[in-house]
Amino acid sequence: MAENVDAKIVIIGCGIAGIAAAHRLVKSGFTNVRILEATGRSGGRIKTGRLGNTMIEIGAAFIHGPSEENPVFCLARDYNLLDPKTLTPENQAMDVGEYPPLVPNWFTSSGQKVNPDDMNPALDLFHVLLENTPQSKSHKQRSWPSVGDFLRSEVRRRTAKRWKDKDKHTRQLLLGAISTMLKEECCSSATHSLEDLDLVGFSMYLSIKGVDCTFPSGSEGLISNLMSELPADLVSYSRPVRCVHWGCSESGVNAVTVECEDGEKINADHVIVTVSLGYLKKHHSTLFSPPLPAQKLKSIEKIGFGTCDKIHVEFESRWWDADCEIIYLVWDDEKDISDHVSDISKNWVRKISSFNVVESSERGSHVLCGWISGHEAEHMETLPEQEVRHSITELIHRFTGDLTIIPKRIECTRWFHDPWTLGSYCHPAIGCSVQNFKNMMEPLPTRGKQQPLQVMFAGEATHPCYYSSLHGALLSGWREADRLISHYSKTSPLHSDQKS
Repeated sequence: MAENVDAKIVIIGCGIAGIAAAHRLVKSGFTNVRILEATGRSGGRIKTGRLGNTMIEIGAAFIHGPSEENPVFCLARDYNLLDPKTLTPENQAMDVGEYPPLVPNWFTSSGQKVNPDDMNPALDLFHVLLENTPQSKSHKQRSWPSVGDFLRSEVRRRTAKRWKDKDKHTRQLLLGAISTMLKEECCSSATHSLEDLDLVGFSMYLSIKGVDCTFPSGSEGLISNLMSELPADLVSYSRPVRCVHWGCSESGVNAVTVECEDGEKINADHVIVTVSLGYLKKHHSTLFSPPLPAQKLKSIEKIGFGTCDKIHVEFESRWWDADCEIIYLVWDDEKDISDHVSDISKNWVRKISSFNVVESSERGSHVLCGWISGHEAEHMETLPEQEVRHSITELIHRFTGDLTIIPKRIECTRWFHDPWTLGSYCHPAIGCSVQNFKNMMEPLPTRGKQQPLQVMFAGEATHPCYYSSLHGALLSGWREADRLISHYSKTSPLHSDQKS
């Protein structure tokens, strides 16, 4: 415990990483902590909204791996934000990886509803391959540089034997289902194509046990509970930062100056930067003076950052089965296994692989959440709502064969065009390694006689094995707070090379 430390700490960004860092520091006796937030709200990529009477998640929706190992789960449980069934030991013990067991409906682009059992050969093959991607460079590196190359070549190789006795239509349908699952994985990884994901890097992400769950009353409940335990004036809203001036070598003075867009200059001993990797990619050259060191810049470049958007659609009545939790769409006219479309402006809607059924406590609520990623999502964001509604209506008519189904309301997310995020979350792009994530979390300056820990970094893209997740972001905020707590505690002086 660091008793009443008056070191001046400025945190840039009031998302979950920034809030977690502030919360930890304040609880540990730091009295001079301030968060600067560019927008008018806290939460960052956690944002809850409404479509009609139904609560929808515009940003982060899932607790991936809700069990004791997951700090987000533990906080949500302690704040009483979870459904009781989520808290059962059975639910916490299930090891399902990234794919919780959801009850599916399958529809094809010919307007047919397909028996889910008939799709199992494709799902089983996809999951076996995804869970067994090569984890080291010992495989023939050049034969499969990417996750996409590996999956496509292995699917072709294995299905040639396994499915050779199936008729042509069934084979085509199963390969279409594989394409659907590839598009699903593009959404999970916020990438345009699995060809953009490094095959070895892909296995850096670690899953936590437990069946993925949501916040029944909205994930913003986590933010409001954490914020309620912080001093009321700790956050300055609508306060974008223009530049972080660091590198001061004089002792006894504030080592960092944070220059805000409105001209205010704030002196600090330490700055924790929690902006998105998308924002860093675009603005790093003006955001830091002097510029960031070469290895930090290389990591910002090497780690991928992409878009995953949601299209929430409300209907007058349910056209899916009462027990259905997810609707999969299979294009049965596509000749090749693929996870992206050729003519994006014409065919962007083909990238939508599934709709989740949104649970609601409201009677008569019939809302689906469609998923779309990559350049197709970025294109969708530019379209007028009327055009998106028209495309979604046509899509549903084509897959169900029922022309009477009309969407009542529609709401699209636009994370790529949000100037403060410029995308959704990170992924290991081709050539990305665990070292890039370690470099991302390295404080500045890295060595020398200058005051240590002047500029620190937190956020989902700074966690080497839980990147892209809510718990990765939270843990990164705690990590940087702990770095400062350790630095100021008399008992364990910080070594400049310490990793938390």
